[in-house]
Amino acid sequence: MENSKIITVAEPEQNSRREFMKQTGAILGAAGIMSMVPMGTRAAAWAAGSDAPELKEVKVGFIPLTDCASLVIASAMKFDEKYGIKIILSKEASWAGVRDKLTNGELHAAHVLYGLVYGVHLGIGGQKQDMSVLMTLNNNGQAITLSNQLKDRGVTNGATLKKLVDSEKRDYTFAQTFPTGTHAMWLYYWLASHGINPLSDVKTITVPPPQMVANMRIGNMDGFCVGEPWNNRAIYDKIGFTVTTTQDIWKDHPEKVLGCTGAFAQKYPNTARALIMAVLEASKYIDEMGNRRKVAEIIANKSYVNCPLEVIDQRLEGKYEDGLGKKWNDPNYMKFYNDGTVNFPYLSDGMWFLTQHKRWGLLKEDPDYLAVAKKINQIELYKQAASQVKVPVPKDVMRSSRLMDGTIWDGRDPKKYAASFKVRA
Repeated sequence: MENSKIITVAEPEQNSRREFMKQTGAILGAAGIMSMVPMGTRAAAWAAGSDAPELKEVKVGFIPLTDCASLVIASAMKFDEKYGIKIILSKEASWAGVRDKLTNGELHAAHVLYGLVYGVHLGIGGQKQDMSVLMTLNNNGQAITLSNQLKDRGVTNGATLKKLVDSEKRDYTFAQTFPTGTHAMWLYYWLASHGINPLSDVKTITVPPPQMVANMRIGNMDGFCVGEPWNNRAIYDKIGFTVTTTQDIWKDHPEKVLGCTGAFAQKYPNTARALIMAVLEASKYIDEMGNRRKVAEIIANKSYVNCPLEVIDQRLEGKYEDGLGKKWNDPNYMKFYNDGTVNFPYLSDGMWFLTQHKRWGLLKEDPDYLAVAKKINQIELYKQAASQVKVPVPKDVMRSSRLMDGTIWDGRDPKKYAASFKVRA
């Protein structure tokens, strides 16, 4: 593979309220509104004697990916105004940029990688700072793409990739989008499940999502893991193929979250709650399949994802082809709501990323997995918001899942789970 210059974005250096439910309030008054709120949430739902958002405008960052859709739709369809806020969207170039703008206060919240939030909180993905997950934005919908050069060498799956890596010694390069992020963990998990150690058998690099296809086109990588639409774009441009989807690694896996600093969640709880409510409404809207074409039309715009409509819409509607001749309708396509099961910030979801950080040597010691997740995932704040928009919440803050290698993750013994993998750092 030719060693061309990698296209990268330089990482930035670390560096009067609107009344809530105004019309209802005019009729019922504050006492009337309070009578509609469940007793258990009343004390928490009011800050300084009012449930009005502390901020009128909320600066929210996003990366050009299909799964930024719920934030874009919340703004474009004015779900935000319904809850007394205005979302000011900020298109960012890289996850490092999102991290830096969150931690230095340029952004109030962001569409962000689950594992990035946890990494920053523990000081392994940037300067250590308390972070919060307000809600999960989506499940599924990422993929691993391999280059057509590998296909020409007989690679069509994990087993044939392992055979090539073992038989033809050279530097094989794979890209992910942030060292502690979701795409790094899906890529590492998939490679390791096929006996390829991602830290010693191949080389891994960090590339911002919108630059993946350009880097593969000029021969800088053998494969990458990223969110849509960039996997489908590689097929559209005839430079790569989908070797696996992330929903085949873990059905209904957690992916992006609505993240912010711990300080923001503490200082502006009403604003955070209003933001969650607006995004929940947008998530419901997107998960009506009849709306997905319109959603694709909106996010395809240059201001957002800046990608051909058909490239976005195909997989957004669950219509997949892998670039090797296979076509299928995937029932586990990208989901944004799914009767509310997507959005709940399960503690076990956050803990899983910590187990993989430990597995790959990003964490030298086992953290207090449960305590970290309880601090980051704002479950009570989420429940309060969900109750206002009639979104059901699960009874259990943990969930159980079976991954591609047959292992079960339920959050019960994270230390044992993290140490159980044969291929590790």
